[in-house]
Amino acid sequence: MQIPIERFSLDNGMRVVLSQDHAVPLVALNVWYDVGSRNEAPGKTGLAHLFEHMMFQGSQNVPGTGHIAGVERVGGTVNGTTWLDRTNYYETVPSSELELALWLESDRLGWYLPALTQEKLDNQRSVVKNERRQRVDNQPYGDWDERIQMLLFPPDHPYHHPVIGSMVDLDAASLEDVADFFRTYYAPNNAVLTIAGDFDRDEAKRLVEKHFGPIPHGPPIPPIPGRTEVPPRLGGEVRERIAGEVPLARVYAAYRIARYGQPEFYVAEVCSELLAGGKSARLYDALVRERRAAQSVGAFTFPTMTGAAALVVRGNGIDADGDALERELLAQVEAFRAAEPTAEEMERALTGIEARQVMSLQKLAERADQISMFTSHFDDPGLVNRELDLFRAVTAADVHRFAREALGAGNRAVLTYVPAAAEAA
Repeated sequence: MQIPIERFSLDNGMRVVLSQDHAVPLVALNVWYDVGSRNEAPGKTGLAHLFEHMMFQGSQNVPGTGHIAGVERVGGTVNGTTWLDRTNYYETVPSSELELALWLESDRLGWYLPALTQEKLDNQRSVVKNERRQRVDNQPYGDWDERIQMLLFPPDHPYHHPVIGSMVDLDAASLEDVADFFRTYYAPNNAVLTIAGDFDRDEAKRLVEKHFGPIPHGPPIPPIPGRTEVPPRLGGEVRERIAGEVPLARVYAAYRIARYGQPEFYVAEVCSELLAGGKSARLYDALVRERRAAQSVGAFTFPTMTGAAALVVRGNGIDADGDALERELLAQVEAFRAAEPTAEEMERALTGIEARQVMSLQKLAERADQISMFTSHFDDPGLVNRELDLFRAVTAADVHRFAREALGAGNRAVLTYVPAAAEAA
């Protein structure tokens, strides 16, 4: 499947990508802002995620929650997400409502500040703090990713702190902090707009120019705070053991790898598929089916851009014995390092990656999001059509070499959760 790509830029610096597909009468609109938790200064963590919430609280011409209501009124869907390297906003609407979606997005980019109030900040601060309590603080294993980030990245690296921020920093966030964050990062020259689906090319370009063209170019984007470059290996092993309110033991083994887009990252992604991509993969076959040492297993990458990325392997235990689970999990990783994967394993892994990618790109919203991502990260929207070639180029020898170099104790962070009662006993 070759996805059509046409790109242009507005005078204010906004990059725009059009991808026509007339299969269904829908259009997906996606805006990526090149700002995430990595851009937060010490003492101001959580601002990127808090601001994502604030962006749904109204702008000058769209009061209150009118953005969500306007999209849902025409049968569309709308949302936004924040992560380490970016914040994105997206909606899918009937083709006839493209201008509505463009107007709503442009109004909160160009005319957000006049609607900003202390009441809205206080309200959304409470929402985010409750989200943290529910998803992180009071959820079994809920802080695993925060702890992995702190183990893998040093305190002066922008990935060391969590995306959602700390309660202390959220409480300290002022109205001026929020306004400054908007003025600094929410500008056309720091954004990518992608439109995918059933639309007329000339009309779409006219509407984009009409609604986004008048928004002025923003100031230069400041450097990312802290030390952004780190070696692609940890240089040792670090550990953390948590005795908490969890039902069973769980172990994470995380490895620092080259950042997303580098050849090594694609090798690491193939490794994750070989290790845990389905019930025929190494970890499931050994730990769940044969040895019954784990209830479930997983392996995945963090596709991050600032200095380095990560490969994470996880095992969910069958009891409270975290030490036994760790031994079994790491023994399988060592066995994986010992020899090249077979041709059959490689074919199965690459087929699994390709199938997921092709199925994902069938969805207009996902297609638009990936195009925005490739444009924002690499200034190359056409990579959406070529990334599978980077996976297909990975060989068994590449996997073996990477596993020997990167998946040993000299580049490992181990995070173990055990039930508090069992630990005390």
